Formats: sequence, structure tokens, C-alpha cells
Amino acid sequence: MRVGVGFDAHQFSEDTNRPLVLGGKRIEGSRGLEGHSDADAVVHALCDAILGAAGLGDIGRHFPDDDPDLVGVDSTVILAKVVAMIANAGWMIANADCTILAEEPVLGSHLPAMSERLSLLAGAPVNVKATRAERMGAIGRGEGIACFAVVLVEPDGS
Repeated sequence: MRVGVGFDAHQFSEDTNRPLVLGGKRIEGSRGLEGHSDADAVVHALCDAILGAAGLGDIGRHFPDDDPDLVGVDSTVILAKVVAMIANAGWMIANADCTILAEEPVLGSHLPAMSERLSLLAGAPVNVKATRAERMGAIGRGEGIACFAVVLVEPDGS
């Protein structure tokens, strides 16, 4: 078995029409995040953790932020590709744990849907939880959202 750790952070967008997407779920009524893709910090942290655990580098290596084909892409498409990549390398996800760091919006009611969606895509249990920075630093000032992810992978047995 191997462990991977991922992190991602995005600042809030100035574009008032940009949706907020976290954990593959659109959060209505909230400012969106700035990014090349849909800026889903949860999925990006999860992908980094998965790739790292399998020894396959990081998300930027496989999905660079200057790739015009990835502009606005749904990050769950990237997650599905990452899961396929590690399967091709002989690994499968045993479980994952993600912690969203956000002063706003309040995410408690959205966490079960995020966990369910990511678990389905990962083919393994994915726990998603959220906490606040208690007004400390950029996240605490409400300038953006960050996420940490930890993943355990194991040989797929084939």
C-alpha cells in the first residue's frame, strides 16, 4: 500500500457569473473560484494525492494549466482519467479523505453529496469534510478556498 497527499487552493473569481464547484458539486449562490478549469480545489487536491500515491507525478504534469483543451473543463473528467491512469499502473484507491478549508460559504449541507459523487468516481470511499481558518490568513479573510487530500492506494491484484 502507498499513501499520497494533495493540496490545492484557488482565489475567488472577479467574474460574478463563474459558478463555485467543489467536490464535483455546483454550490449555488456562491462566488466561483479563479482557475484554468472549473477550479474545483477538492478534485484537484484529490487528483494530486492519487497521482502521488501511485508515483505518477502531479496533476500539473498530466493536465497543465496552459493546455487550451482544459479551459473550463469539469474537473471530474480529470479525476476519471486519473483513476484510469493509476489502474493502468496497477493501483486502485482504497480510500481517501479530503478537508476543505473555507471561511465562506458554509459547506456542511453539501458535504454528503460531495462524498457520494467522489466515491462513485474514485471507486472507493471518499470522505469530505470542511473547516474554517478562523479569520487567519488569505483563506480566513475570505479570499479563496483550499483543500487537503490524503489517499491510500493498493495494488489492484491483477
